[in-house]
Amino acid sequence: MTMHAAHAPMSQLDDRALDRVADYFKALSEPSRLKLLNALREGERNVTELTAHLGSSQANVSRHLTLLLTLGMVERTSRGTSAYYRIADPRIYALCDLVCGQIGRRLAAEEQTRRGFLRPAGRRRPA
Repeated sequence: MTMHAAHAPMSQLDDRALDRVADYFKALSEPSRLKLLNALREGERNVTELTAHLGSSQANVSRHLTLLLTLGMVERTSRGTSAYYRIADPRIYALCDLVCGQIGRRLAAEEQTRRGFLRPAGRRRPA
């Protein structure tokens, strides 16, 4: 098991470091890349398998994988004529799950508010 060095909290990062953080989050802002990360949850896959899973062109999948590789989100191993991809650090799923949970809570709160506006006129709450 590798030990990771302690890193400065976001509030202590300089502009250059914040640009790198922003690039990381930009990569996660594309649904196709999120689908690729989800596909890799199950383990290592080659480009052909990922292309079939996404229902996208090989060129498009390769372009997204190259960006994820450049940012260190995935790793690549070549075997024969195939390139296999895997998640570089599974903690990326904790980040994605945190964001998904936050979005789910916001949507649930919005739904509750929406229902409040849809009550029949005769069933108003007392003031």
